[in-house]
Amino acid sequence: MQMFVGVVQAGSLSAAAARLDMPLATLSRRIRELERELGVQLLERSVRGTKLTDPGMRLYEHASRGVEALAEAERAVVSDQARLKGILRLSLPPAFEPWWDLLALFQQRYPDIRLSVQTTERRVDLIEDGVDVALRVGTIAHETMVARHLITYRHVLVAGQALLERLGSPEVPDDLHRYPCATWRPGPAGIAGWQLGQQLFEPRPILATNDYLHLRSRALRGEVVTELPPFLAAEAIRDGRLVALLPAHPLPEQQLNLLYPSHRHPSSIVRAYLDFCQTELAGFVA
Repeated sequence: MQMFVGVVQAGSLSAAAARLDMPLATLSRRIRELERELGVQLLERSVRGTKLTDPGMRLYEHASRGVEALAEAERAVVSDQARLKGILRLSLPPAFEPWWDLLALFQQRYPDIRLSVQTTERRVDLIEDGVDVALRVGTIAHETMVARHLITYRHVLVAGQALLERLGSPEVPDDLHRYPCATWRPGPAGIAGWQLGQQLFEPRPILATNDYLHLRSRALRGEVVTELPPFLAAEAIRDGRLVALLPAHPLPEQQLNLLYPSHRHPSSIVRAYLDFCQTELAGFVA
């Protein structure tokens, strides 16, 4: 129908083929197929162009309105996507610095979307807490949630230059017993060990905290060996303020996922956020 309307509006098959950017033979064949399907002749062809038959005129009156309505619907969808409006409620882990930049870019792309961001290490109940999408580190085992996997990465074991100048560089995990260590601890009980390659090292930390920014600060001051997410350590490693330790004994992989409720059909705002994060994330967490 779009081809038929295009021929009528262009005045000839050749002009329509050029306007539609398709071979003349293909366009002519499709119009003949339409005529056979309807059982009527729609166009009278001559060297001067095409002329509508009476059935063709009646079809054009209806088809042209339908084609214009379709085009208007497509424009409306594109326009709505460009002007998404509303509130997006998010949950993030603490100290997830790359996401701050990512959210700023998201709002540049969609300036009419307002963000409500809850930062917590607690595993929030998305329904009870009114959260649309949660950023979650670790494996997901929750039947009522949909997980959109983003990336897999590893934390890095680091120390400041001053500490290494004083104590030297460790060559194997057991060497870490000679160093003051600081560990991330999610709660008041227990101290997590470091799985360094095939060996589990259990530090006796001088500091245990659930704040990675605190750990980074102490490492930058040359006071401790600690583990950091790669995005919190990358810049300091590049400029030499921190050194990555024991690269032959890497820490375990971590999964990064976006979670949303499985029983709730994602809104256009949520879909835009999910797709944006998946597309843009690689440049931030590396």
